[in-house]
Amino acid sequence: MLTNKPLIAIVDDDESMREATKGLIRSLGFDADVFSSAEDFLRSPHISCTACLVTDIHMPGMSGLDLHRRLISLGENIPTVLITAFPDENVHARELGPGIVGHLTKPFGEQDLLNCIRSALAR
Repeated sequence: MLTNKPLIAIVDDDESMREATKGLIRSLGFDADVFSSAEDFLRSPHISCTACLVTDIHMPGMSGLDLHRRLISLGENIPTVLITAFPDENVHARELGPGIVGHLTKPFGEQDLLNCIRSALAR
């Protein structure tokens, strides 16, 4: 499954959004792996080779921000792009911390996502 292309992990409980984002990321020349929950991603054998994480903030169970914090606590500092269908400027300002390379509102533009991924890969 893994190639020499950077691996981008997508965590979103919305299947149509997850699959659309996977298709977009693959069309941009990256490998993509998808997960329906933060818990599923934490069980992935590919965490250590994930170059960038694109995760929904609002999901049942563990949120995207909680997932990012859990990864940091585990010593996995994966550059993370947070996506949400519920923009909230107070949340936005609070969440942009270490390792957060972007915060996009659904539906987001292809170029916006690409810019975030490039920023993640440049770290």
